[in-house]
Amino acid sequence: MFARLKAGLARSAAQLSGELTGVFTKERLDADTVRELEDALIRADVGTGLAHELAAEVGQGRYDTEISERELRRILTDAIAKVLAPAEKPFRIDTVQKPFVVLVAGVNGTGKTTTIGKLAAKLGEEGKRVALAAGDTFRAAAIEQLKIWGERAHAHVFAGAQGADAAGLAFDALGQARSDHTDVLLIDTAGRMQNKAGLMGELQKIARVLKKHDASAPHAVLLVLDATTGQNAILQVEAFQAAVPLTGLIMTKLDGTAKGGILVALAHRFGLPIHYIGVGETANDLQPFNAAAFATALTGADEPPKPTIGSWRF
Repeated sequence: MFARLKAGLARSAAQLSGELTGVFTKERLDADTVRELEDALIRADVGTGLAHELAAEVGQGRYDTEISERELRRILTDAIAKVLAPAEKPFRIDTVQKPFVVLVAGVNGTGKTTTIGKLAAKLGEEGKRVALAAGDTFRAAAIEQLKIWGERAHAHVFAGAQGADAAGLAFDALGQARSDHTDVLLIDTAGRMQNKAGLMGELQKIARVLKKHDASAPHAVLLVLDATTGQNAILQVEAFQAAVPLTGLIMTKLDGTAKGGILVALAHRFGLPIHYIGVGETANDLQPFNAAAFATALTGADEPPKPTIGSWRF
């Protein structure tokens, strides 16, 4: 899995690693090197404030000391992993809640519907009885796409006509899922730009009507983010968090960007769990987030991440 992650983060790693090679050319660490490191991290979309903190941590107590490029990469990797560690929280289904209702949101083009399909496949492999609700009623293609994923994952798909009321469909889907003793109900929603108040209001309505069946629903609200948007992802989290309290993030398309550092910025700023990251097209490319593995792949450090309980083992 680490090899797959490393391959998926190749573009981000190539950019940052290349810049680090240029930074770490001296045998001694000095103030200029630390400043250059900070600039490299900013260009990797880590964010200005965090880049300053990370560069300062790398330099702390090490000025004018002889240090190898390999050692500096490992120090930086450890510093990034420390920022990411609180966000490393596996996605858990509370079996007391049946069905466990997951509302999935995001702006247009994040790969939200595909991510739901991949998640359904993973849950099905774990023995969960999964159902999908095609709440993106604006796009006929999204409804058909979810049906295809439903067939692959052996999951029932609740779908209505194009243009149907999304909140009403979610309400009916939850009612049926309860009758069918479904374990998990994944609800797709239409892509909406974070600055469109009307569409954000519709998302709030979906969450509100679910409570008529179950006052605790939705039990999870996941925001799917596209890594290629870079710093704009911060604005998206802020807007969706204000509309519906988020319980976790999923970052897609990390294989298609050199802006992988945005994940570090999100973890530092919001402290929300990052449940999965997408590094390719297949279901296996939706990987549980591992802080040490991500930091190692991002910086190009040549040491594998240490095994942790409940995480990947290498």
